[in-house]
Amino acid sequence: MSRVRLPLALWTSVVALLFAACSGGDEATPFPTATIPPSGGATSVASATAEGSPATTATATGTLEATGTAEASQTPTVVATATAAPSTPQPVAFTKALGGRVFDRPVEFVAYPGGRFLVADQGGQIFLLNADGSAESVLVDLRNRVSREGNEEGLLSVALDPGFGSNGYLWTYYSAAGPRRSVLSRFTVASGVADPGSQLVVLEIAEPFSNHNGGSVRFGPDGMLYLGIGDGGGAGDSLGSGQDRSTLLGSIIRIDVRKASSATPYAVPADNPFVGEAGLRPEIWSYGVRNPWRMAWDRGTLWVGDVGQNAIEEISIASRGANLGWNRLEGTQCYQSGCSADGTTLPVATYSHAGGRCSVTGGVVYRGTVVPEIAGSYLYSDFCSGELWALPADGSSAPVIVASGLGNVASIGVYAAGEVYVLRFGQSIVRLVSP
Repeated sequence: MSRVRLPLALWTSVVALLFAACSGGDEATPFPTATIPPSGGATSVASATAEGSPATTATATGTLEATGTAEASQTPTVVATATAAPSTPQPVAFTKALGGRVFDRPVEFVAYPGGRFLVADQGGQIFLLNADGSAESVLVDLRNRVSREGNEEGLLSVALDPGFGSNGYLWTYYSAAGPRRSVLSRFTVASGVADPGSQLVVLEIAEPFSNHNGGSVRFGPDGMLYLGIGDGGGAGDSLGSGQDRSTLLGSIIRIDVRKASSATPYAVPADNPFVGEAGLRPEIWSYGVRNPWRMAWDRGTLWVGDVGQNAIEEISIASRGANLGWNRLEGTQCYQSGCSADGTTLPVATYSHAGGRCSVTGGVVYRGTVVPEIAGSYLYSDFCSGELWALPADGSSAPVIVASGLGNVASIGVYAAGEVYVLRFGQSIVRLVSP
């Protein structure tokens, strides 16, 4: 590994890539070279050619040090398990949505009853929008509660309760200060507005640093709430949270909030994998994640985009009791010297930081009808390169790049009909369409 000192102006506009990216201020940490094959059956390894141009160059002064291999390949390495004859996704196009309305830092897109949408901005506002992008209301303004002290901090996730039609519950996950913590809370919506006074704080997690907060609230088909939580930040998981099941940091938790109250904010499902094990947090469903930025359920499978340290980005499947590897592994490679992959669940796809890539944005499985080119594929992007990959959810072939030039993709959402919308910082939200 060689240390390369580059002018900051040569880096992309995510030189402030603390948002769901490599640790802010982290010293790049080399790791021993190790090849660990994916588990379970034959494998297919392919390279997807980068078609997009780098993001807009930042205007700044100074230099930024990075550790990397100067001769790195300019194509991402992807790994997928081959279980059937290949069914390769094809290129797609995208078009402006919501009237071309531009948002500063949109982080969540949620379908809302009546053909409307919610768009959550990292600053703390949740907008209720009509299909043409006009604002019906600010559903709730949490700017006086949300901390934006760190680049990765803020309002990070929003979800409607499975019983929203009858109970009006809106779930949020955001950063707060004094002390620094992440907050999972519930609000009650009435007539298109959520009363800030209705907040029920369900869980607070102390955060040692400002980065790696995770940030996906998702309800599973079992009605349970799943929350992705980062390792707490610090270079290389300095606190060892990823493999420490006595803390919620570095894990995906599963809790029952159906009867949430101030007296009993949540219950732990009896069938969680570590219930009754001394010293382990019973809320944990999966562990060994670094910064799970965006998760999605599809037909009983929980897909996770986990942001890597300095070299590897990964897509993983979070299952009951699964150890997803961090910080023993970064992707499928050793991060700790002399590591072993024994007992870990390896990612279903990975890619390197070559070609200006830096931080995975997890996505969704496409189940719509408008874009048959990507039917049944899990879609994910990179925040720096603006490329969009499609990985057949059945594992029939490796991922391929199906769109490029998207900009700083921060989140990918689905409308009720199954159509996919892509959220970009400082740009309009776009909808995927058939070319």
